[in-house]
Amino acid sequence: MKTGVIIPLRDPGTIESQFENVRALGFENCQINCWNPELFTRETADRVNAAKEKFGVAISTFWCGWSGPKVWDFIEGPITLGLVPAAYRFERMRELMKGSDFAKMLGVENMATHVGFLPENPASGEYPQVVAALKTVAKKCRENSQFFLFETGQETPVTLRRTIEDVGTDNLGVNLDPANLILYGKANPVDAVGILGQYVRDVHAKDGLYPTDGRHLGKETPLTESRVNFPALIAALKEAGYDGTLTIEREISGEQQIKDIIKAKEILEELIKTV
Repeated sequence: MKTGVIIPLRDPGTIESQFENVRALGFENCQINCWNPELFTRETADRVNAAKEKFGVAISTFWCGWSGPKVWDFIEGPITLGLVPAAYRFERMRELMKGSDFAKMLGVENMATHVGFLPENPASGEYPQVVAALKTVAKKCRENSQFFLFETGQETPVTLRRTIEDVGTDNLGVNLDPANLILYGKANPVDAVGILGQYVRDVHAKDGLYPTDGRHLGKETPLTESRVNFPALIAALKEAGYDGTLTIEREISGEQQIKDIIKAKEILEELIKTV
């Protein structure tokens, strides 16, 4: 395993300096994260490719966002996030498929996203519709020689595995976010590896606390300061055969974010060697 970090793509004009900063922190791997489909262009891809070559930073996964409302809670989340809400589904399918073409320009074989609160009940009327939408996007990724990754968190691991099995294409995987499983109150991350391990193709190294009420997610925190057991998680990932990137994610900004990322890198690299 190796460590990486997320580079948010918001302004193509700053992408070179972002790669430079990532390399200065000692990282050789990253995820590119972009929520603006208007940036999924050849011009943007050329800038990213030039920067990654200049600074020697590989891209493990393109994390593809989508347009429209997004509320990260238990009340409005199910009706605003991902491909589950019918009102936004078609446009977001188009955007994800455009993102797949963009990832191909970057030479990246993994594309990840949040697909929304997948229905826990497979007999619900919306479940087959969501599966059909996911299959369309997954087939587009397969045409581009890519894996389509579900980021964990908004559903139980069993529901996610069933959805992967029902979509049924041979290019599906998981971007395992252990903190999200806790923040959404869905699972113990180590146990989740036992259910999803064969599908894991990237990992967000992030920590957090369980929810304390029925409306709001738990709180994200610096690595090893909350409920993710990283020694056990890394051991479980190794047992499952995972040898990819632990992509550090710290959902704050400014100087403290950098300090937390540096500390997380040191912790993870020691665990990778010793666990």
